[in-house]
Amino acid sequence: MATNTSAPRSGAQTQPGRGPQSDRLAAPAGERLSSLVTEAADPRLAELDTMSVAQLAEIMNDADRSVPDAVRDSLPAISQAIEAVAERMRRGGRLVYVGAGTPGRLAVVDASECPPTFSTPPDQVTAVIAGGPEAFTAAQEGAEDDPDAAVAAIADLEVGPRDAVVGIASSGRTPFVVAAVSEARRRGALTVGLSCVPDAALSRLADYPIEVAVGPEVITGSTRLKAGTAQKLILNMFSTISMVRLGKTYGSLMVDVKATNHKLRERAIRIVAEVAAVDRATAVAALDATGYRPKPAAVMLVRGVSLEEAERRLERAEGQLRLALEEGR
Repeated sequence: MATNTSAPRSGAQTQPGRGPQSDRLAAPAGERLSSLVTEAADPRLAELDTMSVAQLAEIMNDADRSVPDAVRDSLPAISQAIEAVAERMRRGGRLVYVGAGTPGRLAVVDASECPPTFSTPPDQVTAVIAGGPEAFTAAQEGAEDDPDAAVAAIADLEVGPRDAVVGIASSGRTPFVVAAVSEARRRGALTVGLSCVPDAALSRLADYPIEVAVGPEVITGSTRLKAGTAQKLILNMFSTISMVRLGKTYGSLMVDVKATNHKLRERAIRIVAEVAAVDRATAVAALDATGYRPKPAAVMLVRGVSLEEAERRLERAEGQLRLALEEGR
């Protein structure tokens, strides 16, 4: 069962003297690491190395099946955080993920999928990974212990009050992530802390703490497993739900898809044909006129207007295709 469904602490203020150096000192000492749930050994797996492949596969599958339930237990906290993040983005802010190791790599993957899926500007959803881009393919394990680099990364992005920063750390104590969230909060950004342990240091810093209790890993301490799966599921929610709230879909259709290859052009054609209830040739003609942008193509066809008028309708509707189609009806 999740340990945190507490209300957001958006009105809390950073305490005097709480900077990156004090965060470094506040991180739990090494001898306390063994007390974390993410570092605990499951006694039922004491003879794991003697098991057959079939047994190991069944054990891992059983372990993975518990992750969605743990995420579901945290849905109240997750939903509150996403609502707040989407509101910041609606006002022109950015969604900034911060992580080290596996959480950092998951963050990079999630952020990198937003431009092709939703036609977002490259920096609207972005990720900071400890150790820099090289850490995505080559482990930079020592980088997670560098709070000063985290502060510098937040400063380089010029994070401010319109932005939302989501810190991800399975242990809830990674110095790089803790320092980044602390600095982001000091700059007035909305902060979210995503961890997999109760009473995490990250939770005490973040406006919106999320603690997903996935329990011990099949391989003790290997948080790329259940913890990583939980983080992937939750990051999917953050980016996807935020984009839905920003009008990037019509029903379940990705009407802001960037049609940069054959598969995506075909998807755009199907989307316009479905929304406008027209045949393929008509959808293709409208997309050709709009540079393969499904939203204005759909408005042109449904409302029988020019490209210029379609774009004006979408602007008045703040990009919401449904509102643009219904305007004046």
